[in-house]
Amino acid sequence: MQTGEAPTGEVAARQMDAGQVDAGEVAAGQVAAGDDRAGDARAGDNRAGDDRARQVDAGDARAGGPAVGGPAGWGGPVARHLVLLACYVAAGIAVTWPRVTYLAGRLPATRDAGGYVWDFWWVARQVSHLASPWSTTYIAAPVGTDLGYHTLMPLPGLLMTPVTLAFGPSASYNLLSIACPGLLCYAMYRAARLWLPSQTGAIAAGALFGLSSILAWRSWYEVNLAAGALFLPMALEASVRLRRRPGRRQAIILGVVMGAVVLTDQESAVLAAIVTALVLLPWMLRHPAPARLWPPALATAVGAVIATPQIVAMTQQALTGGASAPQARSLAMDYVNSGAGLGQLFAPSPRVANFGMRGIASLYYSGPVSMATVTFGVVLTVLALLGLAVARRRRSARLLGLLWAGCAALALGSAVWISGHPYAPLSQVSHGAHLSVLLPYTWLVRIPGLSSFREADRFTILGLIPATLLAGAAVNWLRYHARPVLIPVLALALLEAGWSGNPSIPTMPTTMPALDAPIAADPSASIVVDIPFGIRGGLPVIGSAFPPQSMVLATADHHPLAAAFISRIPAGTLSGIQHHPFYAALLNAEGGDLHTALGEFRAVRADARRMHIGWVLLWHRKHDVLRFLRRAGFRFGYRIDGVSVYRPAGH
Repeated sequence: MQTGEAPTGEVAARQMDAGQVDAGEVAAGQVAAGDDRAGDARAGDNRAGDDRARQVDAGDARAGGPAVGGPAGWGGPVARHLVLLACYVAAGIAVTWPRVTYLAGRLPATRDAGGYVWDFWWVARQVSHLASPWSTTYIAAPVGTDLGYHTLMPLPGLLMTPVTLAFGPSASYNLLSIACPGLLCYAMYRAARLWLPSQTGAIAAGALFGLSSILAWRSWYEVNLAAGALFLPMALEASVRLRRRPGRRQAIILGVVMGAVVLTDQESAVLAAIVTALVLLPWMLRHPAPARLWPPALATAVGAVIATPQIVAMTQQALTGGASAPQARSLAMDYVNSGAGLGQLFAPSPRVANFGMRGIASLYYSGPVSMATVTFGVVLTVLALLGLAVARRRRSARLLGLLWAGCAALALGSAVWISGHPYAPLSQVSHGAHLSVLLPYTWLVRIPGLSSFREADRFTILGLIPATLLAGAAVNWLRYHARPVLIPVLALALLEAGWSGNPSIPTMPTTMPALDAPIAADPSASIVVDIPFGIRGGLPVIGSAFPPQSMVLATADHHPLAAAFISRIPAGTLSGIQHHPFYAALLNAEGGDLHTALGEFRAVRADARRMHIGWVLLWHRKHDVLRFLRRAGFRFGYRIDGVSVYRPAGH
């Protein structure tokens, strides 16, 4: 790697330590081969770094893979990779403390967490019954719903099925959340090792990626996105390897990665496809020979085969009208409100508040109100800019900088947030929302199939890849030119790393046996109705925000649940629920626009019997709801853990 800064002997050592990085490098797939050939020529005249270069495992270097040193076998590369992975996992546990303590029987008290727990239970149940997990009548009962566009995570659910069956779905969810930061670090390390000329730089790049506040927050609260982000560096590594050594093996590996990400998180699959396209398309189009075209075609075919179950489920749901998008006005407002503030992207991470620096942390809160963390952080930003400066002669570095800037621009959404207010220069009005035609996100969501990509700030996840690669180049440069500065810089990076939980989000137990045991003992498979009641998740929604414990309890008592938390709610599910007299009257009692007449309760009681509603859990006492339950034929049974349980009259 030529930076124009280091002595020629050190340049040689770093190039050889990288395993002779060739023209098929990372950023956008358009690396100038002359950069590396020129560096190799200069390196050939300087042998000062040979001893250091000989530490690189020859097999890994020839393959362009992560160099770990040592002989092959468990005493060599495999053991070193396992040790590095273990260190990353330990670091992830440390910077997300106290998340690991939730294994003792706690969960974040959010409907997202309850939904993930239910998803793990449902996938494991269907796998053990050799049935499809992409539709269910166990939520939004008895209408049910399709799950093709839901954050079901069928692949992680399948892999965690032994844990789910042995220890419960909450254990699977907690384990995945805890392990994600370390796994993200290792995946990024492997990709970075193909571009960065030293282990130190690659290890730092991996840590800056996986331990970033952006991904640590997702690991805490949106684990589908954290799990999906694993495949971004994996897609990068597989694409670069395919470009360097086109062949059947590398094509199959890339296809497996792309198929697996579709089975994990479909929004992350879009980001992974962008990474793959940026690497391979320029290489294919520059010399469109059959030798360059058939490996990506094979990878596409393999990925499509692996992703077939998810694709079929989504297609079937779309054909039956179950893939209805949110209302146009809601989407347009999301395009504006989901963007990151201009100052937020590069502000200090609010994580520093945990170390007493609340004044510095407050600088982050200048954009739209959002619970997610979307800042790259000051240290990563400075390191990335330094890496861009010292590697400026490499075309790949300049393209990485361009990709980082592009992701930051997309993360702004369709308006620029400054001091908590959105501004839309050269705006056009779309369904009542002012969208700036100058911002790329406004045009991205007009691409067919991407209109529902309604969380602009999620492009910060993609932007982490070029940012951490450039930061790794800076760490590599500091290693040779300012080693005393390296340790304090990395110490400062640790202050912004990780996440320790949102103070506003409490915890909830993974089980409530006193409340749920009588329901679990009921073999009738009757429906459980939680009040507040609602069908929540992706817009539009109906009803109230039901307690997050509802879906967790359903995994313990195995009864169908009336409420539901679904990422994309099919229109048929909403209309089916609303057409049931019992649910319609309940929604009215909870504050609906209509009033249920006394004479209509005969149909309400009959509907409750037909649906076989056997249990009603009243989490908050409200006069209108209590009156509704009496008129609907339900009587008080018992009260425990602050919840009143009602049964049909006669039980």
